[in-house]
Amino acid sequence: MDDYENPLPGKTYISPALKSFTDPTRKVRIATKLIEQPSTYAYAQELGELVLRHKDDAKSTITAKFFEDDRGLFVLSIQGYTVATAKPHNASFSFIGDEIGKLVEFLNHIQSMPMKTSGSIVIPDDQLRRLVLSNIQARALFQENEELFTEVLKSEITKQDVVAVGYRKRQLQAFKRLLEDANYFSEVKERKHCTTEAVWQQYFEKNPWIFGYGLSYIPLSGLSDKKLEQVVHGYTVVDHGKRVDALLRTRGVISSLCFVEIKTHETKLLQSRPYRVGCWAPSDELAGGVSQVQGTVAAAAETIRTKLSLNDDLGNPTGEEAFNYLPKSFLVVGSLKQFVGEHGVNQERYRSFELFRRNTSSPEIITFDELYERARYIVQRNEA
Repeated sequence: MDDYENPLPGKTYISPALKSFTDPTRKVRIATKLIEQPSTYAYAQELGELVLRHKDDAKSTITAKFFEDDRGLFVLSIQGYTVATAKPHNASFSFIGDEIGKLVEFLNHIQSMPMKTSGSIVIPDDQLRRLVLSNIQARALFQENEELFTEVLKSEITKQDVVAVGYRKRQLQAFKRLLEDANYFSEVKERKHCTTEAVWQQYFEKNPWIFGYGLSYIPLSGLSDKKLEQVVHGYTVVDHGKRVDALLRTRGVISSLCFVEIKTHETKLLQSRPYRVGCWAPSDELAGGVSQVQGTVAAAAETIRTKLSLNDDLGNPTGEEAFNYLPKSFLVVGSLKQFVGEHGVNQERYRSFELFRRNTSSPEIITFDELYERARYIVQRNEA
């Protein structure tokens, strides 16, 4: 016979699926392996004394019982063979349950633990697990991805670069869901107990990198240690004050201020009815948003004047400054999806929108879907 009950050396045998005694709904398998031992020792009784004898051509078998669904071992047995009869001993030694994992862990630790001293070593199990796991994983990762590591070293990619790309990919997926999944947006809105516009404000506060590349070909960044949303013209007895959703600055030897107003992806871009045949006027929300940004920039010119210099919490100048000469401004609003019907693009509506925004120099108008596509391009380029 050549099966799991009568194994031969050099093979691993797996039994047919068997019913578990403790849980009939689960299937059990038995794995068997025969190990040849050209030279070994065995205990024997001689004249009433227990002696150790040298034996040649001995054998032992390892039998493992495990669940078929999760491969969880629950019995591991080791049994020797009698050399004279080539039959297994009546006695065997079994590891049960957690004992199996401890045996395997012990053997792995012997092979992997560092030997940095000639003296005795005592290492707690939890520390040894972290040490051995880290070394094993690092070695395996390098061996399996040697070409990748070589390329990383050549291009000097850092851990922070890899983390940044992974983070941006996840945030890009969230951006897409907020744009396209109304149920998800509602869940986020309810969880945060805020308005639709505030959902986007909080998202961009968490992801200012999207504004950094997505609004302009000139890289933009927030003010150091400051929220995107800033008051640019204070409250007074005769003035209600002005707040901008995102106050940015251009990056270069000299920086300039940049103002961003954020509406929502659901904001209507055009009126629901044409003003004349083939001509559609901007919606009240779009026209109001443009007016709002223009008013904010004008108010900031009175307060900030020509230059913004920042101080730390103690009032000490940080050395960061940005100039305010005809600053750039943007309005993030709506989605181009509004112009797409069941059978294609409504060209008259889309033309009306494009003519309006192309002739509006301040602020520049960008839709949420366009901002998403630019952010997606950033992530793809970083991955490449």
